[in-house]
Amino acid sequence: MKVPGSINNIRRKIMRTITKNVGKSYKIPNVDASKPLPVKNVLIIRPNHRLGNQLLLTPIVQEVINTFPNCNIDLFVKGGVAEPVFQNYEAVNKIIQLPKKPFNHLIKYVMVWVSVKQKKYDLVINGDTNSSSGKLLTNISRAKFKVFGEHYDDIASKFPDYRHISKKPIYNLRRFLENLGFAKNESELPVLNIKLNNAEIANGNRILNDIIKNDKKTICIYTNATGSKCYSEAWWGTFYDRLLKEYPNYNIIEMLPIENISKINFKAPHFYSKDIREMAAIIKNTAVFIAADNGVMHLASASLTPTVGFFAPTDLTVYGPYGNKNIALNTNESSINDWIKAISTILD
Repeated sequence: MKVPGSINNIRRKIMRTITKNVGKSYKIPNVDASKPLPVKNVLIIRPNHRLGNQLLLTPIVQEVINTFPNCNIDLFVKGGVAEPVFQNYEAVNKIIQLPKKPFNHLIKYVMVWVSVKQKKYDLVINGDTNSSSGKLLTNISRAKFKVFGEHYDDIASKFPDYRHISKKPIYNLRRFLENLGFAKNESELPVLNIKLNNAEIANGNRILNDIIKNDKKTICIYTNATGSKCYSEAWWGTFYDRLLKEYPNYNIIEMLPIENISKINFKAPHFYSKDIREMAAIIKNTAVFIAADNGVMHLASASLTPTVGFFAPTDLTVYGPYGNKNIALNTNESSINDWIKAISTILD
C-alpha cells in the first residue's frame, strides 16, 4: 500500500513534534579520557531506502572506523540497497533492514525495531537530524554512548559546511568525543566512498572501452532525476550541444536510468546497468561525471570520480557533492558559461 505524499508529510510533522525532546535527558557519561574509549560494537541508524541516502552514510561509517579501528558496525537502514553500497566495508558486521514498504509488512517492521533492543552496543549514532525514528531508536537502544543527531549552533557557527547531510553526523560525533574529554579531531572529513576494488574497476574499464572504442578520455552525463529536480529535454539538449562544442577531444557518453529514457533523445553513446557497483566502476573510468541532484550523482561521487552536480530546487549546502574536485552548482544563480568553466577546471 502506497501512502500519499501529503499523509507522509503530516506524519513526519507529527513525529518531529512528538520526538523533539527525545534524548534531552541523556547525560554524557564520565570516562577516563587518558585511555582509549572502549568502543567495539557500534550501531549507525539511517532508516531510508534511497540509494543517495545510503551513499551519504559512507562518510560517517569511515569516520567511526578511523576513530575506532577495531570496531564492528551494524547499520540500521531501510530496503536492500545498503548491501551493495557497503559490500567492501569489512568493519560493517550486519545490515539491519526495515522493509521498504512498512505498511505491507507491519509484523516484520515491528520485529526489526524490537531487534535493536536485543543487542548491547557501545556506541549508537543517529545518522540524520531529521529522522524521528532515528532518534527513537537511539533512545531505546542499549548503549552507554549515544549521539542523537541534534543540530548544534556552536558547531554551525564554526563550520559553514555543518548543514551537509553527510558531514553533520561526523561533526556531531567529534563534538560528543570532545565533551567526553578527548582531543579535538581536526582531520579532513571523509568523502563518499563505495570502495571499489581493482577487479571491479578493471571490469568497468572493459565495459567503457566497448562503448567508446578509442583512447580519448570520457565525459559521462546522466540526464534523469526525480520530480522538480529533473531538467527539461530543451535544457539538456542545449547543454549537450555545448559540451560537444567545448570538448571535441573527449568522448561524451550518457548513462541511462532504469526507465531507459534520455533527455537528449539517445544522441550520445549510452549504457545501462541495474548493478550499482558496476555503474560506479564504469563511472570510475571516466574523467568527469555530470548530473542533476539524484542518487546516481552521489554514486559517481562515491566512485571517487570528479562530479558536477546541478541544483535548482534542492539545497546544495545539504546535498552537494564535496571533496575530490567535486563541484555543486546552483543553476538558478549561474549560467552555462559558469558550468563549462567549472567542468574545464576539473579536466585541467
